Amino acid sequence: MPPGTLSDTPRGSAIAKIVGANAAKYDMFETTVNMWVFEEMVDGRKLTEIINTDHENVKYLPGHKLPPNVRAVPDLVESVKAADILIFVVPHQFILRVCDTIKDHIKKDVVGMSLIKGVDASPEGLKLISEVIRGKLGITMTVLMGANIANEVAEEKFCETTIGCKDKAYGPVLKQLMQTTNFRVTVVDESDVVEICGALKNVVAVGAGFCDGLGFGDNTKAAVIRLGLMEMIAFAKVFCSDGPVSPATFLESCGIADLITTCYGGRNRKIGEAFAKTGKTIEQLENELLNGQKLQGPATAAEVHQILEQKNMLQKFPLFTAVYQICFNGHPVSEFIKCLQDHPEHM
Repeated sequence: MPPGTLSDTPRGSAIAKIVGANAAKYDMFETTVNMWVFEEMVDGRKLTEIINTDHENVKYLPGHKLPPNVRAVPDLVESVKAADILIFVVPHQFILRVCDTIKDHIKKDVVGMSLIKGVDASPEGLKLISEVIRGKLGITMTVLMGANIANEVAEEKFCETTIGCKDKAYGPVLKQLMQTTNFRVTVVDESDVVEICGALKNVVAVGAGFCDGLGFGDNTKAAVIRLGLMEMIAFAKVFCSDGPVSPATFLESCGIADLITTCYGGRNRKIGEAFAKTGKTIEQLENELLNGQKLQGPATAAEVHQILEQKNMLQKFPLFTAVYQICFNGHPVSEFIKCLQDHPEHM
């Protein structure tokens, strides 16, 4: 069973490190793991050549060795055609292009796993990224979300993650592929809620960054986390259509744990803080501070705003709305605190 990863991010390389080690360890998987890497030059050498020779992604995960059975492949189609499991770890802005490229070159029974944290607003309403992939490729999709900052995962510091998988037949296989002593995996069947959590926590983290940039303390950030979690739960109850939403899912790593770690670390909080301090645009800060990575929080806030506007529900989600208005409509960042002060007590 050959796994393959579609990756061009720090998180993708950190996950490839885990998948490579487990593929070499367990007989049920083929040893070689193909990792699609967008070809670019680094210090006069091709990035794929560096990864395959030195076993290190010096662009996105410097200082961390990848297993030698992880093979960087610059050709997207070549990287996926033999895979039985496809792991998607690319910025969600690029997923349509990736799917269009590979759709006629993958196995019909391949199982997909999305680590992409975002949503898509269409004229029909909310679409999860896993739904977009499934619609484009016609494959079974699962998701993995959790408090998994890439550098800490690569350093093998203990953390947890959550796999959302509706088909119980795939859960044990995917858990074996992903779990290590220091990367603890829980499998739940509410995959849509797991994915919603992964997307919405980035919006909340931008707000936490605003508060940091404005000089507020941990008490304020705790309020951002609590009120943001309330909005995440309320949003899931409205937009997850596969049945009742279980509060227990929000207690998994994909929920409160990922929200906490993202509001204290990670690039969405970092850019939110810099936005409040410098007055520069989101695009400027992304170019200056993220080493080629794409920011998810503001883009997700825009998608969420469109969805809530379609449903005439903006007033019920003041924190999400405030992040959008500040990022895109020129509202003063100092106004963010007002959405906390006026937030409804119950939702």
